[in-house]
Amino acid sequence: MSEPTELRDPPEASRRRKPSARGPKGRVTMTDIARAAGCSQATVSFVLNNSPGIRLSQQTRDRVIEAARTLGYAAPAFSALRPPVTPFEGLDGVIGFAVDQLATSPEAVVAIEGARQASWNAGNVLLVAQTMGDAVMEPRAIQALTRRGISALIYMTIFTREITAPDFLYSLDIPVILLNCYTADYAFPAVVPSEIAGGQSSTRHLIGHGHRRIATITGEPWMQAAQDRLKGYRRALATADIPFDPELVVEGDWSASAGYAATVKLLALKDRPTAIFCQNDRTAIGCYEALKEAGLHIPQDISVVGYDDEEIARHLFPPLTTSILPHMAMGQWAIEQLETPPTPGRGRYPITKLECPLVERESVAVAASQEPRAMTAG
Repeated sequence: MSEPTELRDPPEASRRRKPSARGPKGRVTMTDIARAAGCSQATVSFVLNNSPGIRLSQQTRDRVIEAARTLGYAAPAFSALRPPVTPFEGLDGVIGFAVDQLATSPEAVVAIEGARQASWNAGNVLLVAQTMGDAVMEPRAIQALTRRGISALIYMTIFTREITAPDFLYSLDIPVILLNCYTADYAFPAVVPSEIAGGQSSTRHLIGHGHRRIATITGEPWMQAAQDRLKGYRRALATADIPFDPELVVEGDWSASAGYAATVKLLALKDRPTAIFCQNDRTAIGCYEALKEAGLHIPQDISVVGYDDEEIARHLFPPLTTSILPHMAMGQWAIEQLETPPTPGRGRYPITKLECPLVERESVAVAASQEPRAMTAG
């Protein structure tokens, strides 16, 4: 398969689009400020954190600060106005963050950034270790963190799942918070995305636009995220009295190539779908390519919804309607739990599920017809 095309907007598309000035539900991010100020997110971070040694023009600094104030960006916005943090005594203000993988996807980095922001607000330092889930090296990595005097540990897995917590977590004499994972005994506070609700919301959005022939391209079936998003899809159909059709469910592997192949398969159906719910944004990239190669227009001929809200989603043509994985909020939540520290290894803590908000863009339209259609384009 060739590289996906049409990733940059044509001039007329740029004029048509009216992006929201802020994220969903009024949450303003550095990305929103960067868009409003016409600069990179890195520049926004340097300005708002008053980073030393960065040579930026005063005009750029003023533009970023004005955009942040106009959008109502909340602390920790302006470091220069923040009271100086009193250095912690010894190493009481250090929080450990252990994650199995950092390089495979952006979610871990986003969660770490959320934890860092919340930690720095309280004057605490975050130390991060990648463990690869290795039975030998993981306990050594966490032991190295504890020797540096961490006052709490956040333990994250890159794939949402139930874990069997290693024995050394129970033996720690500091609070432990689980991020993107949980244990069957509920021994630790845990936070995960609300994936079933996210899949349901995505599918319900398409139903609300009159679609009844809705396909979905899943992730790898052994993964809980894929299972839960599919459950949400089926629940939305059942609630709307739309019969489930197994022909409209195609297994993928989260990749653009799988999205392309699955879409080709769906278009070959005698009664093709009017909408496709891609269970991540990379799958949607391949879906876009297959639809355009078939001579179909998004969303006039087929509507498309993604999931994850990766950066590429807003640059596809048309921009992709998708759901936000709340890893930034999950990282912040983990730090907030330390305000009332749990007793390590004791008690039963409910699993907290954070919403995956839907971001409506331009890839969904009202279904043109409810009548069955044969595939004619190509």
